[in-house]
Amino acid sequence: MAKSELNASHFGQDFIWGVSTAAFQIEGASYSHGKGTSIWDTFTKKRNAIRNYDQADIACDFYHRYEEDIILMKSMNIKNFRFSISWTRILPTGTGTVNEKGISFYNNVISCCLKHGIEPWITLYHWDLPQALEDKGGWTNREILDWFTEFTTVCAKAFGSRVKYWMVLNEPMVFTGAGYFLGVHAPGKKRLRNFLPAVHHAVLCQAEGGRILRRLLPHAKIGTTFSCSQITAYKNNKRDIKAAKKADALLNRLFIEPTLGLGYPINDVPVLKRLKAFIKPGDMERCTFNFDFIGLQNYTREKITHSFFVPYLKAKIVKASKRNVNTTLMDWEVYPPSIYHMVEKFSAYSQINKIIITENGAAFKDEIKNGEVDDQHRLNFLQEYIAQVYKAKQEGLNVHGYFVWTLTDNFEWAEGYHARFGLIHIDFKTLKRTLKASGKWFARFLKE
Repeated sequence: MAKSELNASHFGQDFIWGVSTAAFQIEGASYSHGKGTSIWDTFTKKRNAIRNYDQADIACDFYHRYEEDIILMKSMNIKNFRFSISWTRILPTGTGTVNEKGISFYNNVISCCLKHGIEPWITLYHWDLPQALEDKGGWTNREILDWFTEFTTVCAKAFGSRVKYWMVLNEPMVFTGAGYFLGVHAPGKKRLRNFLPAVHHAVLCQAEGGRILRRLLPHAKIGTTFSCSQITAYKNNKRDIKAAKKADALLNRLFIEPTLGLGYPINDVPVLKRLKAFIKPGDMERCTFNFDFIGLQNYTREKITHSFFVPYLKAKIVKASKRNVNTTLMDWEVYPPSIYHMVEKFSAYSQINKIIITENGAAFKDEIKNGEVDDQHRLNFLQEYIAQVYKAKQEGLNVHGYFVWTLTDNFEWAEGYHARFGLIHIDFKTLKRTLKASGKWFARFLKE
């Protein structure tokens, strides 16, 4: 079947379609109604941290315009909406006194979704750690298990009666790697001494969050999400193949395998042996949880080459812009088979109950002309990647849903407002919403 002939009905009635967002990227109202300061509020104020010195104080103003955006979702035939809870909007200092205005906001969002026939999907943690907790060490401090337990419990009790679908963490490899090793994301920490404890504590919190939700919400469907990219050797030689194997273990296996009871991939990445300094008796059992589903978030593939100068890994990514391939504005290769291969890879884990693509999308340079946004590159991207998901499903692989990243253009972390991923264009001066050609296509795809 040609990609242009596909529509949602070909995937079956039980296949889940939706869009994904994140609180910090869309909400704005950064200091309104009792919200506390997050690490991203702090990081965006640092010099040279964000492209063009962009700020997220207003972002898409979803905090005030959520009903408008949810009505747009309904008009696009979108039945499932994934959004995250801002930790500091609920617990301004991370623990202690609950901000009732924050609880009311998310209850209003949930009510609006249900009113318009849209299923709310909650992500508990999408990177916006309270600054007050980061001041105590953040993810490097083992006390985060207690802090995260409190946050999860508050959210489960506040929203659990009306929300069926929950995700514990969003892409732990990214927020630990970019935030605690490379320093390019909040909180801007670097070096292995920060990365390793952050990794282990995130794995523990991931499982503990699942257990808390299972205990308090026995009928909920509970998952967690992982970033993943197809990893291949740049050249077909022993050194590049070995480097690619190490990169795959780090980027694709580091968080899923301990969750499944398989331990950390120490054999392929020997430096991970240093995790033992942070592992206490019984921890590896505490790392495991039987999630109802696993969210995969795929955008591209990476080519890996051996590099003597890269510490610990001896491997580095060869940028897409240096490989003469089609790229997005993020300098990510457009390679649709990558999403098929990642579904195939994770389907090989017999312990995984169900796979849902919880993010997939692309950033391109979008322009409004005569009141329209003709984003054919994104439209083609979505058609081609969805066709690969269909191929996986037809072959009996374990995939049961697909969420587009993202509904509206937003604050794209260190890229600021430069990288537009939305099905809906936002003029960040006027906040006017304009449905793009890709959004119109997705609405037809879902309707048909």
